[in-house]
Amino acid sequence: MIRTHLDKAFTVLIAGVLAGLVLAAAALPLALVFGIGFGGLASSYAELPNTLRTPPTAQRSTLYAADGVTLITSFYTEDRVDVPLAKVAPVMRQAIVAAEDARFYQHRGVDLRGVVRAFTVNQRDGRARQGASTLTMQYVRNVLSNDPRLTKEQRKRATEISTARKLQEMRYALALERELTKDEILTRYLNIAYFGAGAYGIAAATKRYFSTTPARLTLAQASLLAGLVRSPDTDDPINGDADAALTRRSYVLDRMVALAQIPAADAAVARDAPLTLRPSRTPNDCTAVPEQRNDWGFFCDWFTQWWSDQPAFGATAAERQDNLRRGGFRIVSSLDPAVQRAAVRQSTDIYDVDDPRAAPVAVVQPGTGRVLALAVNRHYSVTPNPAGQRNYPNTVNQLIAGGNGIEGYQAGSTFKLFTLLAALESGRPLETGFVAPSRIVTRFPTDDARASCGGRWCPVNATPEWMDGYRTMWTAFGRSVNTYFAWLTEQIGADRVVEMAERLGIRFRAPDDAELARSGARDWGAFTLGVSSTTPLDLANAYATVAAEGTWCAPLPVVSIRDNAGKEVAAGRPDCRQVVDTEVARAAADAARCPVGDQSMYRRCDGGTAEKLRPGLGRPVAGKTGSSERNETESVVAFTPQLAVAQIAANPDDPRDAVGAAVQSRMVDAVGRILAAALADAPVRDFVPPNESITYRPVPTPRDGN
Repeated sequence: MIRTHLDKAFTVLIAGVLAGLVLAAAALPLALVFGIGFGGLASSYAELPNTLRTPPTAQRSTLYAADGVTLITSFYTEDRVDVPLAKVAPVMRQAIVAAEDARFYQHRGVDLRGVVRAFTVNQRDGRARQGASTLTMQYVRNVLSNDPRLTKEQRKRATEISTARKLQEMRYALALERELTKDEILTRYLNIAYFGAGAYGIAAATKRYFSTTPARLTLAQASLLAGLVRSPDTDDPINGDADAALTRRSYVLDRMVALAQIPAADAAVARDAPLTLRPSRTPNDCTAVPEQRNDWGFFCDWFTQWWSDQPAFGATAAERQDNLRRGGFRIVSSLDPAVQRAAVRQSTDIYDVDDPRAAPVAVVQPGTGRVLALAVNRHYSVTPNPAGQRNYPNTVNQLIAGGNGIEGYQAGSTFKLFTLLAALESGRPLETGFVAPSRIVTRFPTDDARASCGGRWCPVNATPEWMDGYRTMWTAFGRSVNTYFAWLTEQIGADRVVEMAERLGIRFRAPDDAELARSGARDWGAFTLGVSSTTPLDLANAYATVAAEGTWCAPLPVVSIRDNAGKEVAAGRPDCRQVVDTEVARAAADAARCPVGDQSMYRRCDGGTAEKLRPGLGRPVAGKTGSSERNETESVVAFTPQLAVAQIAANPDDPRDAVGAAVQSRMVDAVGRILAAALADAPVRDFVPPNESITYRPVPTPRDGN
């Protein structure tokens, strides 16, 4: 009963102050005094809004390298990260209480003394000079105005100057203090307050102004920060009025002495201390990747593309990006700094950053889809290029993974893998033989005059004296015999080859390719020779599927994702499924050992287009090379059971600028060096032999140690 009478009296006082604040009236409006009863307040006491129970404050997300320590960059609309009160220096806690709410530990959310004082001052002056806002009330206002689930208009209403808003703020403050301890409220306040210079929350502010942590704040630093909360934009000592910031610091120190929080002597020392700032800015987005790791920007860019495609983070791409910048996620990426370093070195050894030609490379882990490196000989930068140079030396276009207008490049004979798989799946064994001629006229129609015989597609072998003759899948794949694979495509159907490529993750980004795949696949015989555009990432992941014995995994840029509560997000886990029969994949891997100088389990390899790769690597390896028409592009893919690497050389701005055949040998070396660096500490693993039923060979012949 006593509590009820106190609440009623309190309500009348609140109403009176609100009238004075908003209306500057000489007396309380009767309608306000008698129109607000305890019943209205009681409903707020009974049920605190969920927004205030678990405030959805915007927090920056951080992206780390695979070691979980090395920061790649952050993403935020507000630079903020929550810290527990135990990690905030005691002088900072004292300073904010002294500056904003000296009776914080005495009142119940609304300070009666402050209410009376504000009412008296505002009545006297005829305008709102004091608002009587406690720390708890300020916290309520901050939460409501920063709720990312509200529209801009709803957030504006949450901070409008009105009697209704002020009363609601008080009601919520009273209710909040019935739910949380004082320290819990102070923790939340410190993590949501704006300190100027783009820093939200004490952790971001401490880093922004002093490049330190909240636990290490000195008295001079803490009192300066506490003074900024009142006018963070104008008093900001970096971009605003440094003298005003020092004046507020002195005020806070005086208040701390008056409240017996610190000795006067300590305050004097802090007051006389010079303004010593060590500003630092939290990197934001991919263009803010540190200069010494600039090449990581391309991986970061692809990560943001991937994030935008994940339904777990929102209904639309825009919602997902907003969630990334406000959700406070801790993301450990799959980027391996050592592997990335090796990939960049090999890419820039082929072409430097000022060369119009590019050598993008991707490294993928079979069985998980995790991408360990994405590299290209370019600066990831929005800095303008010299006139006429669209994508070099600076670009933020995704030259490695594709997307956002980058369709990819022709990868030549690397696409023969899909014909090989489709044929094996249809029941043809590796032993399938055919006498390959120099030229073959197929049934597939074509309007390409360079490869047309009476309107029919009729490809030729690049080196007839080495390629022509009786071939099996082993020897035809090893020597890259065009006419063998054109014949094989006819036998099984071009549409099955196209479907196999799609199954292994090849995406048709070019509109003409997409249309052919959708409605002209049956007649797309040339597909087997890699005339469709692709990217190093798609290509590496397709070959990784074979390395993983037919298990395809969606390309994945992360090792783990945890939300701001520390809970793991399932979207960060590998998304894998068996897309090719295990024996079919093993047989394809066996044939793929032939091009790179390795030997199949059945010793059927006889010549390859990249024979120096296996001796240089010193462990079992498989792969394929590819050249497009006129050697406009060159490609190399290699894989072990643990890793797959793909590199394509091309001119992204001018596809007709042929890179030439000579670069392929350098690319073979480059891919081998990347594999060697990435697998330096990994055990040597061999491929599993395919079953005799898919080879037509009775028993594997003993090998000589290869």
